[in-house]
Amino acid sequence: MSSSAALPNPAANSAPASASASAPAPASAPAPADRRRWFALAIVMTAAFMDLVDVTIVNIAIPSITRDTGASVSAIQWITAGYALAFAAGLITGGRLGDIYGRKRLFLIGIAGFTVASALCGLAPNSDVLVAARILQGATAALMVPQVLSIVHATFPAHERGKVFGLFGAVVGLGAVSGPLLGALLTEWNLFGLEWRPIFLINLPVGIAGLILGAKFITESKAPRAMRLDLVGVGLVTLAMLMLIYPLTRGHELDWPLWGHFSMVGSLFVFAVLVRHQRQKAVIDGSPLIELSLFRVKSFAAGIAVQLTFGVGLGIFFLVWTLYMQMGLGWSVLRAGTTGIPFSVAVSVAAGISVQKLVPRFGRKVLQAGALLMVAGLLTYLWEAEHYGMAITSWQMAVPLVVMGVGMGLIVAPLTDAILSEVPKEHAGSASGLINTVQQMGTALGLGLVSVVFFGAIGDRLAPQEIGPAFVDAFQQSLWWVAGVLSVIFLLMFALPARPKAHVEGEAAAPDDAPLPTEPVLKV
Repeated sequence: MSSSAALPNPAANSAPASASASAPAPASAPAPADRRRWFALAIVMTAAFMDLVDVTIVNIAIPSITRDTGASVSAIQWITAGYALAFAAGLITGGRLGDIYGRKRLFLIGIAGFTVASALCGLAPNSDVLVAARILQGATAALMVPQVLSIVHATFPAHERGKVFGLFGAVVGLGAVSGPLLGALLTEWNLFGLEWRPIFLINLPVGIAGLILGAKFITESKAPRAMRLDLVGVGLVTLAMLMLIYPLTRGHELDWPLWGHFSMVGSLFVFAVLVRHQRQKAVIDGSPLIELSLFRVKSFAAGIAVQLTFGVGLGIFFLVWTLYMQMGLGWSVLRAGTTGIPFSVAVSVAAGISVQKLVPRFGRKVLQAGALLMVAGLLTYLWEAEHYGMAITSWQMAVPLVVMGVGMGLIVAPLTDAILSEVPKEHAGSASGLINTVQQMGTALGLGLVSVVFFGAIGDRLAPQEIGPAFVDAFQQSLWWVAGVLSVIFLLMFALPARPKAHVEGEAAAPDDAPLPTEPVLKV
């Protein structure tokens, strides 16, 4: 599980589809009878699956990477957080570049870059090179992923999109189940003596095939009225996040130096400068990176807070969970990977039921029930971890994992709809991109906090026999933090609309210019 450890958010991962995602498809879109559009769909879906699996596959291999490269605590965090941060910083820009210069062109550039970055990850001689390659992977994924649903929107007529988006949801759900298991198998098999490296190298043949077939079958499209780039805004967002996350990840190793505290406080100043710049940008040319007027909508502001906080919780849980099973309990990578299957299946099943059956009837209460179920699962897990200690089994973990998975499924699928339900239609594209960006930023922040909530609870210079119990104790402390985060999420959800407008008003299928759906939150 990744999130990197995270489960792939079955519903949404990154479709920040461009800010102008709501723009109608250009007249040049292929006619419904053109079978090439199904080849194009298979190609972009495969690329989305590759990105999703790559995120969820890494956490399970972290202990193997640590043993092979001697990665430090901060390097472990940056292998996952670096990807999430680069991905978050580039999502909106990647979508807008596709609108301006062509979605096919940006998709091909992104998949080519992602493939090269995957090769660099798989061939990395040390943890420093691996971290740099992971950041490059995140940046190139931010060029590739936003084009996926934009290409679908421009390629398929309105009456076919419902079926296509359903297939997309199934692909995301499949990634949730297969990513951790595939990572465990590739690492356990130790192909050609490469240990963890095949989890990245497997992207090479897939990426090369996607590049060749995409050039042949994907039809080019652009937005009629694309917004301008706000590179200053992207720079400020990235700088602020780095100033906050870097000291968090290095703090434990460096004994919390004074410069780290100044950096974290300074990040608040940079965020303030960003807000001022966005206001000026809106006045000057009407194309800010962040549409600040959206935050006047109470449900959107609360939903973004939920999304950010949820990302923090997932970022903490999935990384410490992997470390707990493999480095604390001493389990093999395959056993750790298969232990997470009940969780992944529960998420996928509950996500489908929540959207189709529960939310139309119960509205916001479904999401709140999901938060409470996740808390209940965490508390059950806490009790088991303390009661059984080092003797705990995968079967004993199954019950709390299923409860947590059901809870997460009830949240991730309908959350985007709840956040967007009261957003003005003309800002729906910008809002969708911001939702995904904030979730990834939350994940990066949560991964940074692992240094505080997990490694901070582990003593230095432990004897070999003390490592396992220390990791178990640190895992239990981390679960209290995650439970606290989910309790905050439950309270924030009271500001979401009691029932999304589409369910209240019984709206028909989305029109041709409706905003693109976003991927679910599972990707951590």
